[in-house]
Amino acid sequence: MVDPLRPFLEQQGIFILDGGLATHLETLGCDLRDALWSARALLENPHLIRQAHLDYYWAGADCAITASYQASIPGFMARGLTETAAADLIRLSVQLALEARDEFWQYADHMRRLRPIVAASVGPYGAYLADGSEYNGAYDLDEAGLLAFHRPRWHILAASDADLLACETIPSFAEARAYARLLAATPARAAWFSFSCRDGQHISDGTPIAECAAFLDQFPQVTAVGVNCTPPRFIPSLIQAVQRATTKAIVVYPNSGETYDPVAKAWRGLSEPSQFGTFSREWRKLGAALVGGCCRTGPAHIRQIRDRTPGWRG
Repeated sequence: MVDPLRPFLEQQGIFILDGGLATHLETLGCDLRDALWSARALLENPHLIRQAHLDYYWAGADCAITASYQASIPGFMARGLTETAAADLIRLSVQLALEARDEFWQYADHMRRLRPIVAASVGPYGAYLADGSEYNGAYDLDEAGLLAFHRPRWHILAASDADLLACETIPSFAEARAYARLLAATPARAAWFSFSCRDGQHISDGTPIAECAAFLDQFPQVTAVGVNCTPPRFIPSLIQAVQRATTKAIVVYPNSGETYDPVAKAWRGLSEPSQFGTFSREWRKLGAALVGGCCRTGPAHIRQIRDRTPGWRG
């Protein structure tokens, strides 16, 4: 197994992720009010997914995370697609990111940037349910059931040309264990694991994040462990908890800090890119090596992270 993060961490000291894909797709004009969320754009606006990835590369991201987070075979089949067509859309999510990367690299300054990579997003079971359970881990499946649910998409993405897999917004320790079993079954693949967290010490189902990190420390294919789609105020203590439990690189890409009002169906608060960039500097000082943004962050947030990286390559 080749660790695709190593050149970035050795030469830059940081690996900069992209920001919220769905957030930027909405900025580009996509209507994502749908159970498929960003995966809806695979059906209706694939060219905008490609554009969103390209915008993040130009903003300074070293990686594009594919639009497969909420893309699943059962989800697409519920829309009337065949299993073959659903699998093709999952493959398309990777192809769009690769095309954006290649276009960026055609015009980028090769003396100042390393060639970016593509991470295939493996969203949680809760993303398929579209009921918010990726933020509480209250699932109706046990580890064996989660393994069976994730297996078909996992093998599609593992067989793609993506550079690694991104197991994201994991709310449940059982789901992390299921992912680890799938990863072991694809030994040529590397992956990062990032959890959604309820506070500064626990993932969404209440398991201490230190316990999750210690479990994943035994898997050489796990290249980084950390947190995403969690309020920025919890990130410092979560970094410290992960750091005490593993020697893996630490990944953090929180949301903007805004909160969602499910009654009004609106976000409350402010999203200030410069403040997010300032926070990112603190996360790096605490030990985070992979840094980016999740919901309600966009290219401006990623540019601020780049701008606050001492000695960045351009």
